[in-house]
Amino acid sequence: MKTFGLIGYPLGHSFSQKYFTEKFKAENIEARYLNFPIETIGEFPSLLEKHPYLAGLNVTIPYKQQVIDYLDEIDIIAREVGAVNVVKIAWDDKKPRLKGFNSDIIGFSRSIEPLLRSHHNKALILGTGGASKAVAYALKELGLLYRYVSRTPQHPSHVSYESLNEEILKEYTVIVNTTPMGMAPKTDQCPSIPYNGISSQHLAFDLIYNPETTLFMQKCSQKGAVVKNGLEMLHLQAEAAWDIWNK
Repeated sequence: MKTFGLIGYPLGHSFSQKYFTEKFKAENIEARYLNFPIETIGEFPSLLEKHPYLAGLNVTIPYKQQVIDYLDEIDIIAREVGAVNVVKIAWDDKKPRLKGFNSDIIGFSRSIEPLLRSHHNKALILGTGGASKAVAYALKELGLLYRYVSRTPQHPSHVSYESLNEEILKEYTVIVNTTPMGMAPKTDQCPSIPYNGISSQHLAFDLIYNPETTLFMQKCSQKGAVVKNGLEMLHLQAEAAWDIWNK
């Protein structure tokens, strides 16, 4: 039986196993999807040794960047982004050949594009992890300028949370949260931005999907912003992953 799965740690929050299990049942696909929580990326090679029947993997926090060192090949877009969330596995005499892709770009781009208006020219990306790289690539392709917001800025193009003010928010009318801040069970948390600077001109997108409405989304919505969570993005990136595994 074709077997697919997910690596990351922890995996209690993941929707992938349920999504693909239901997909396989609904579409009468002979396949299964398993979770593989690994505490360090160093466990990845032994995982492949133990499961020499894997056809593909999804990659989630915190390994979207670290997994690249273990791949034989990487798609040109994923290489430019610097993050991988889909691995296609081909077996040759019990040896796996691994190629990395990024379907987060497809999922995010298709999810946010219908909400963009003419005044949405600049975006703030909250967080600098693997998911933020896909978001940045997608925004660039959609014609938006962007800046990363980080607790510890490492680059001149980054801005700290402390330096954000209402004037900056007036200029950057798209805000994308790529951090886990506000994810269940810590639903009382949200990124520290000056919410008084949010207006009806803003679009606030949260990659989190559990809870359905995060505190970040609530605070932005109360100021009149259009808000959206990451559930549709997840569905779109999952279908893109399925296409990658089967093409």
